[in-house]
Amino acid sequence: MKSWIAVLLFLFSTQIFAQTEAIKYLPVQDSGRVKPYDTFAQEALRMIYGRDTFNGKVATDVILTWMMIPEYWERVELINIPHSGLRDYLKLDHDKKRFKPVEIFMNDRTPLLFQELRGVEQKNDKMNLFYQEAQKLENQLTLFRAISTGLAIRVLPAEDPNGVWTSVAELQGPAREKFNKIIKTFATVAAQVTEGETLSKAKKKEVSEKVKTSVEEFKEFADYPETVNMTKVNVEVLYNQVDVFMWSWVFYLFAGILLLIPWLSKEPKPFFLKAGWSMAFLAFFLHTLGFVIRVYLIGRPPVSNMYETVLWVPWGAVFFAFILEYVYKRHIILIASCFMAVLCLILSGLSPNVLDPSLQPLQPVLRSTFWLATHVLIITISYGAFLLSWGIGNFVLTAYLLDAEKYKKQIQHSSVAIHRSNQIGVVLLAAGIILGGIWADYSWGRFWGWDPKETWALIALLGYLAVLHAKISRWISHFGQAAWSVVSFALVVMAWYGVNYVLGAGLHSYGFGAGGVEYVSGVVVVQLLFVFYVYLVRVYKKPNQLKD
Repeated sequence: MKSWIAVLLFLFSTQIFAQTEAIKYLPVQDSGRVKPYDTFAQEALRMIYGRDTFNGKVATDVILTWMMIPEYWERVELINIPHSGLRDYLKLDHDKKRFKPVEIFMNDRTPLLFQELRGVEQKNDKMNLFYQEAQKLENQLTLFRAISTGLAIRVLPAEDPNGVWTSVAELQGPAREKFNKIIKTFATVAAQVTEGETLSKAKKKEVSEKVKTSVEEFKEFADYPETVNMTKVNVEVLYNQVDVFMWSWVFYLFAGILLLIPWLSKEPKPFFLKAGWSMAFLAFFLHTLGFVIRVYLIGRPPVSNMYETVLWVPWGAVFFAFILEYVYKRHIILIASCFMAVLCLILSGLSPNVLDPSLQPLQPVLRSTFWLATHVLIITISYGAFLLSWGIGNFVLTAYLLDAEKYKKQIQHSSVAIHRSNQIGVVLLAAGIILGGIWADYSWGRFWGWDPKETWALIALLGYLAVLHAKISRWISHFGQAAWSVVSFALVVMAWYGVNYVLGAGLHSYGFGAGGVEYVSGVVVVQLLFVFYVYLVRVYKKPNQLKD
């Protein structure tokens, strides 16, 4: 009992204690692959609680205590229910978003909710957001119960290298004794922290070694098969600790600001240009490194879900920007790509419940790596080119809004960049659609079936072809090209996000998700209003600047 009290005090203390680090490297089997316990704990806490930490404590420590004192955690406001309609259905406090597991388990309306959910699932119809959130709640409760009972954490390999591992609850004999030693060591660490003992550097090292020894003894007993790559386990822990994509957008932001200064001034400023380029290269290196690590860990191209495409598309935008910048020396190209990368990378980190960052094995329909590495990579990187033209287009519209005469030179340079970006995007999108048709014929027995994903990709292609044709035919000016490139990006948003998260229909069901619809729709509406406002200002308030 004393050790349980120590664990509780440890969880709610504000001290930072890193002597349990070794537990993170314990391999566990989950979701069809072997991953470090660190990854399992973060994913579980994120799914149930909505965050990667609890009261400042890392997920590995928190999840371990769910097994140690489950009766306590059942009465902690832990279950994250962000959907107000679901809270109202269960007659929960409307002003709260997190609730005690026991509140949900003992709620009279919970069985009725899940009974309705079964009926919707059996119909195989598209679920609305309410039932998607109900399904998520069911998964949260199931996972919490499985972790609390020790059934979810599978730590001991089976005799069959491809078999299901033994969970903590199922451990017997020496295996159970060795795992319990990890638990006891953890409790000892917690007791030392909560007793207020000021640990010397030597004492911290001693405690850390005890934890490490207990973990290593279990790992040695487990005798992992050759299919378990311990190097990957260690790299994944490092990947979890060092958020390379976060550091990437930080350096992209610095690069964009440094490059924007000389672009807005009349005289070139070599220092800012050199510093901006250096920052952009560093950011792009970290961005690429993050992809390389994900590919190494999961063994596939990193574009199988929305989160990965939100990382991949800005990578393509920056890649094309480097090429176009080298050819045309128009600083706006790299500036726009940096700010677009910042936008996308921040979004990927802000919404883990919508954009799942976890490393998951491919669904069966995607296991043709050749087609995943061609069709999906090409069609999504085409969005990068359109993202680049969208970003440059917004800069151009802003220049028109401020003073078209003052920024005349910048507008002309930007117009060339928009045109080239749109050309790159059209070529890649067309190639991606054709390759997708070949894959569809290979997988489904038909080249084209007017599936929503196919249809909207074609609509986006035709939209940008119209913009290119209008520019070549001189039907639109620099302003028109910028405005239509911004407007046309709404078609990309629909093909990229809308089909999966709004329509949720068609044969591309492996990409479906939920959440963020109101925010994405809001951004699209604001963009359309911005274009219309700049047009009105240009026509009625600044008629002397109508000529490009």
